[in-house]
Amino acid sequence: MSTTTLDLIAAPFTPFHPDRSLNLEAIDSYAQWLIRQGVKGVFVCGTTGEGALLTVQERKSIAQRWVQVASGQLRIIVHVGHLCLADCRELAAHAQAIGANGTSCLAPFFFKPIDHFGLVDWCQQVAEAAPELPFYYYHIPSMTGFPIQVHSFLDAAASRIPNLAGVKFTHDDMSDLKLCVNHASGKNEIFFGRDEKLLSAIQLGVRAAVGSTYNYAAPLYLELNRAFHSGDLARAQQLQALAVQMIDLLGGYGGSSLACFKRFMSHVAVDCGPTRLPLVDPDDAAFAEVLRRVDSSPLKKWLLA
Repeated sequence: MSTTTLDLIAAPFTPFHPDRSLNLEAIDSYAQWLIRQGVKGVFVCGTTGEGALLTVQERKSIAQRWVQVASGQLRIIVHVGHLCLADCRELAAHAQAIGANGTSCLAPFFFKPIDHFGLVDWCQQVAEAAPELPFYYYHIPSMTGFPIQVHSFLDAAASRIPNLAGVKFTHDDMSDLKLCVNHASGKNEIFFGRDEKLLSAIQLGVRAAVGSTYNYAAPLYLELNRAFHSGDLARAQQLQALAVQMIDLLGGYGGSSLACFKRFMSHVAVDCGPTRLPLVDPDDAAFAEVLRRVDSSPLKKWLLA
């Protein structure tokens, strides 16, 4: 991979009808929108996709639809994490059967492993259910409550998980991130998952990222990357600051942050419908204020063009 390349992988919202049933048909236009925005892949049924709020069958249906409409144009990485190991394995096997490009699994978040060795035991069982696909550990301790040093997991997993390909790193420990980037002479693919700190990750050698705001602001981040690699650090910092402003603005006016992001996606591109409980959608007045503030800020160029 070129040292100047940044592969953006969107974490797509799961489209619902108003009654919160799946709206699979919306994925067709969703995929084409992302391709036009310069996105290189999708991380299906993760946090942004409300994966933990979906049934196993719903998750299979969503993954299959993405493969059907975007395979060959987008990398399809299917998140298969679940509290039940048998369900994780079923989802992983299904991802392989439908022709996805990879699987990923977060740590169990109710009963938790004792340490990173226990996490390796869990991930090994998941990864071996789809042995032909690259496997990525999904590190998001803010949601799982399982903070480990990921480079230690990579050390322990290297000989145990033959198809281990890397990590989706959604955490603020930049020292651990750097150790992951350098692990095994850089052979692992590290997807950074904090959109608001992407520039810092690029400076540490990250060349791929997964995020919610890449759904509607991919051009901003691609320009950030170009500015950095052309030597214009001030411009890159300016764009990262703008991304932070965007994330704060879109998530700060009523309802759950994820629900606000999802409604904004519906406004600018593809109707994704509501979220599911316990998430709370923003009311009309709150969302109108979001749009007013975006329209009167430099974000308008990137979000409402």
